[in-house]
Amino acid sequence: MSFETGVPSDRPCEPVETPSMSRRAFLAGAAGVTGLALAGCQTVEPRAVTPPKPALSPSVLNAYRAMPEERFPIPAVDPRKIPPQFWRQQVDYPTSERVGTIIVDTNKFFLHLVQENGKAMRYGVGLGRAGFSWKGRAKIAYKRAWPKWTPPDEMIARQPELEKWSVRNGGMPPGPLNPLGARALYIFQNGRDTLYRVHGSPEYWSIGKAVSSGCVRLIQQDVIDLYSRVTPGSDIVVV
Repeated sequence: MSFETGVPSDRPCEPVETPSMSRRAFLAGAAGVTGLALAGCQTVEPRAVTPPKPALSPSVLNAYRAMPEERFPIPAVDPRKIPPQFWRQQVDYPTSERVGTIIVDTNKFFLHLVQENGKAMRYGVGLGRAGFSWKGRAKIAYKRAWPKWTPPDEMIARQPELEKWSVRNGGMPPGPLNPLGARALYIFQNGRDTLYRVHGSPEYWSIGKAVSSGCVRLIQQDVIDLYSRVTPGSDIVVV
């Protein structure tokens, strides 16, 4: 029904223009509705959501803490910058090798130190660019804390600038920039030096990768832990 005429309307949902509703007002209102409709169709760019960093247990944080007590202080390492499988951890590891044996898995970039009751301490390692080129069974002849580094002659032939650190010149003294890091284990086979080492490195981002010249490389905190557990004369198996 029209409120003006009292006559029933056949369009009950349409607005009826009255004298108080001017054409200008009506058009303005329609424009506003159109504006809202257009606003509602606009695409809103989603806000980037930063995933939360994984929580770290106190034991993991302690494993990679700063070590100011060292001869050359070692900074802390943020474990979240290392794939979790390469964190130092005790794992189930049934093997026929005797307790104290080091087993290097060059495919998975793991070093296992065999322990009692089917367990092992596992460390992530870095290897040579072409994989660890020597494989087999040998011995850890001796170990050194903060060792000197003497590049082999074939390395000096490729990089003559390393001549200043040759055996003839006494080697590179220990320190934060020394390639052998905080600790080194020396691998001998049949009484002869293989020239390969298990050693530390501040380049924690290289763990799990093949980027060195051939040695087995561990995070500084990990090689210090391994060093404390290994006895000279222990077997090492590279597979």
